[in-house]
Amino acid sequence: MSVLSIQGINQYYNQSHILWDLNLELKEGTCGCLLGRNGVGKTTLLKCVTGLLPIRDGQILLDGQDITRLSTENRARAGIGYVPQGREIFPLLTVEENLKISLGARKDRARQIPAQIYELFPVLKEMKHRRGGDLSGGQQQQLAIGRALVLDPKLLILDEPTEGIQPNIVRDISDVIRKLNNELGLTVLLVEQKLPFARRAADDFFIMERGRVVADGAMDTLDDELIQRYLTV
Repeated sequence: MSVLSIQGINQYYNQSHILWDLNLELKEGTCGCLLGRNGVGKTTLLKCVTGLLPIRDGQILLDGQDITRLSTENRARAGIGYVPQGREIFPLLTVEENLKISLGARKDRARQIPAQIYELFPVLKEMKHRRGGDLSGGQQQQLAIGRALVLDPKLLILDEPTEGIQPNIVRDISDVIRKLNNELGLTVLLVEQKLPFARRAADDFFIMERGRVVADGAMDTLDDELIQRYLTV
């Protein structure tokens, strides 16, 4: 079953046609990775899924529910957790306060941070009273992912989660993604430039070129020909 189904969407920026009749199916409990050179529309697609950018036409389904016209806030309530490029945590709030911000969008109205967040990211528990701005880049990324997971999402969206992150935390993040998939059945969509991380974290790939998905498949079928044609600079 597809948790995310994107059907023939088109998106424009002013008069520029950015996404062209784009289709994508992401299976439940898997991690799919959007690949492609800079400027092909990857982040634009993520913003369309989260509701941050409007689409001209087409349809976006989350777990079978049409979310095409829902606001960003209501898409979060429907089950989309989003970690944007650059993380966008609140630097003057503590780790705990950053995490609590997402509680208001939970369907069950829970008032406590789920223990699971601190189990996935022990460093956040150790530093929960420190300000977000005092954390390292890798710790801030873990905080941003933890904040999205507080929502109890059906779909977790990550935009370049390894950007500017030290290698040991990159490994930790890929391990967390596999754990979310395999143990919790959470579905993940990510944009990533680093192929080793993509191969480690993702089950499937979707290569974008000029606003379209031009190739997709199981990650172990991503061959040198596709890499040379669509990904090398």
